[in-house]
Amino acid sequence: MTALPQSAQTSLLREYQEHLLGVFGTPQAVLVRGEGARVWDADGNAYLDFLGGIAVNALGHAHPRWVQAVSEQAQTLGHISNLFTSPQQIALAEKLLELAGAPGGSRVFFANSGSEANEAAFKLARRQGRENPGPLGPRSTVVAVDGSFHGRTMGSLALTAKAAYREPFEPLPGGVVHIAPTVEALEGAIDDGVSALIVEPVRGEQGVHALPDGWLQRARELTREHGALLILDEVQTGIGRTGQWFAFTEQLAPGELPDAITLAKGLGAGFPIGAMITVGSEVSGLLSAGQHGTTFGGNPLATAAALATLQIIEDDDLMSNVRSVSKVLTDGLTGMQDVTTVRAHGFLIGFDVTDERDAEAQASAPLGAAVVAAARSAGFLLNATGPTTIRLAPPLIVSQAQAEDLLAALPEILDQARQAANA
Repeated sequence: MTALPQSAQTSLLREYQEHLLGVFGTPQAVLVRGEGARVWDADGNAYLDFLGGIAVNALGHAHPRWVQAVSEQAQTLGHISNLFTSPQQIALAEKLLELAGAPGGSRVFFANSGSEANEAAFKLARRQGRENPGPLGPRSTVVAVDGSFHGRTMGSLALTAKAAYREPFEPLPGGVVHIAPTVEALEGAIDDGVSALIVEPVRGEQGVHALPDGWLQRARELTREHGALLILDEVQTGIGRTGQWFAFTEQLAPGELPDAITLAKGLGAGFPIGAMITVGSEVSGLLSAGQHGTTFGGNPLATAAALATLQIIEDDDLMSNVRSVSKVLTDGLTGMQDVTTVRAHGFLIGFDVTDERDAEAQASAPLGAAVVAAARSAGFLLNATGPTTIRLAPPLIVSQAQAEDLLAALPEILDQARQAANA
């Protein structure tokens, strides 16, 4: 019998397993090309991308204006180190401060990722503890929230709540306390020994869970009262993802600001860049020359990509698109058979699917993973953040028609997933 020819994708995945560290497991596919909200794999199969590089590809793939901006910058000046600056770096800092509504004296630090932005924020918290001690001396505690995800470097991992991420690498940097996302737990945790509270306005990795109503405003009051910093991790929620530039603007009173904001993911629309915004001169003065740094952060190529991203989001009014298409997706998911809770914050949407199998069956063949696989077979890229939780984080350019295509396909996808999980 003649052997069937091996697909290009199968061959490449074998090479991946031979040459790359296995920290991500086996990739779902080998992607080779993208255009708009679609991508193609090495075998020529097309997919509608409702994952967006995990909330990164704000403009989809190969957006012409973004490509032009990056190409022109690459032909001019790509990297200059932190011993120099560039017009692009200065312009991007000015734009971010403007979008945040930050007062005079506010500043921006550029990094390469969300983890690095949160590392900078962690060091900011440490400096607050030393430079502004409480009645009993230096503040030594940083408070984070259960269900949070702040990154996988050692400092950001100390802030991350998930035990499975943390435990293999302990001991981690100390002084971090995790609390339940309740007002009662918040009020019990913030005292004069706390240097900072770091929190995501919406916990995306947990399955898209917002903070309780009034929680963030109470956090602002308590941190101000006790001399602690309020640091908001908007790595996933920032830059239009929720239909606003920043998710916190829907949770804090008008005019209220945090002390620091971390950004990444959608800021570069696919080009690696992170940022920490420090609000006001007092907070911005906590880190002085030589106390933090990065070789690649804020280089001309990355900042040109981010400037183009922000300009396109504004020019094309993409946040209005996020709000309107999010409603289409939310309305379509709500009441769909086998879909229970739907949690939508713009283009960060989590929904749960019913699984009536016993615990052993659920553990051995998670339904969420089966839904992702069935969706991929049907031509859609989704993400499971838990055994029965699906997350959508599509490009901000996804259209109503593309959303309706997913909604029309989902019932069959869920049926196929159940059959596969029960097999």
